Amino acid sequence: MRCRVRKDDLLASLVVFLVALPLCVGVAMASGVPAELGLVTGIVGGLVAGSLPGSSLQVSGPAAGLTVLVYEAVQRYGLEALGVLVFGAGLVQLGLGALRLGRWFRAVSVAVVHGMLAGIGLVLVVGQVYALGDVAAPASGLGKITGLVSLPGLGDPVALSVGAGTIAVVLMWPRWKRGARLMPAPLMAVALAAAVTGVFDLGVRRVEVRGLLESVRLPEAGDFGRLTGVGVIGTVLAFALIASAESLFGAAAVDRLHRGARTDYDRELMAQGAGNAVCGMLGALPMTAVVVRSAANVRAGARTKAARVLHGGWLLVFTVGVPGLLGAIPVAALAGLLVHAGCALVPVREVRGLWREHRGEAVVLGVTAGAIVFGNVFEGVLVGLALAVGKTAWDTSQVHVETEDLGEAGLHVRVLGHATFLRLPKLLDALEALPHDRRVRLELGGLRHVDHACAAAIGNWAAARDHALTASARSTS
Repeated sequence: MRCRVRKDDLLASLVVFLVALPLCVGVAMASGVPAELGLVTGIVGGLVAGSLPGSSLQVSGPAAGLTVLVYEAVQRYGLEALGVLVFGAGLVQLGLGALRLGRWFRAVSVAVVHGMLAGIGLVLVVGQVYALGDVAAPASGLGKITGLVSLPGLGDPVALSVGAGTIAVVLMWPRWKRGARLMPAPLMAVALAAAVTGVFDLGVRRVEVRGLLESVRLPEAGDFGRLTGVGVIGTVLAFALIASAESLFGAAAVDRLHRGARTDYDRELMAQGAGNAVCGMLGALPMTAVVVRSAANVRAGARTKAARVLHGGWLLVFTVGVPGLLGAIPVAALAGLLVHAGCALVPVREVRGLWREHRGEAVVLGVTAGAIVFGNVFEGVLVGLALAVGKTAWDTSQVHVETEDLGEAGLHVRVLGHATFLRLPKLLDALEALPHDRRVRLELGGLRHVDHACAAAIGNWAAARDHALTASARSTS
């Protein structure tokens, strides 16, 4: 049986390859790993995840959203541990998909997701500003921010110019429609930077080429023992959950761009897990589905999954055939590319909309982003989720106390809504404000939920009131 590839898919695969190539290299450099490992993840994203069922047009590879987390993990555990971390994350994703939990990722607060992306984007931008000037960045997020004050005097002016020029090309190139159709803006920006620095022999730092075989490291048996450590387990879960959330939210966005088959979230989650398991066995970066590449795939006219599989094949041909070209790319140009990508992660429009309509959600977004900037990604996401759950609990805990005067029969008091400990002070204030010398008929049938704290407090209030009325009647008689 002959396998035919549609012309549309073939052309789209070339477009996605050209978009993915500089981004794979840039993400790897920003993550503190050899450039070739970013290309390996792109190859696996195409050939492995791309061939599995889930989403037909979504393209996977290394993503800017995991850059900060990977860098922190490499600095803490070493490059040799990256493979088992990614492999463990892949297994977690496979398990979540097998349990059909993929659809539940859509239940995560949108404010937390936007806050996560905003925090990652800000950390990425701040860190890459140092790379623009060929300057070593401080380790902490706060140190990177405060260090920006002295950066203009420390950075290499030539490298800064190369990086700034790259950003300018990325921003301006899409305005020339014909040129943008021939070559994507990221590749054009990096190619121009490489050409200018090469022709004029500018003394800027370039990508270090190690070779594919030298960069790939298969995990050894002893490495898997690391997965028993508490800190390592936390990092694995962070890899898995953040990569899954980014992939599945990206799938929802890509589905809105075309009219073809919709994404099966559980199968897509398993495809991502399988891809990450393979990446882990090769010691490469973790993968996610990437909206930028996926959107380019759709706009280029892709019709089937063949386009995303072929893009992985083109990356493999490039990595094996002409790896030396990587050595001509200035690091400052890749930093400029990632500064632009980091800015794109900050959801400015969403923040404005939330602030106008749902200020509580905007606070959740801001706190999540701030916790990531001044802490780390995993802790920031946990803080955001806890705050979102607390806000939801507060919003749903609405208690109303209605009082009807029945004359000599006393007061008829109705308690309506959801009585939880969050609203207990308000409820007790309303009950204790009732006249102490009159009988009260308390009706709780309008409560949809009463937690233990409220039930106990209402019981104690009723007992104390009956005791007070009895004592008052005795003294009167």
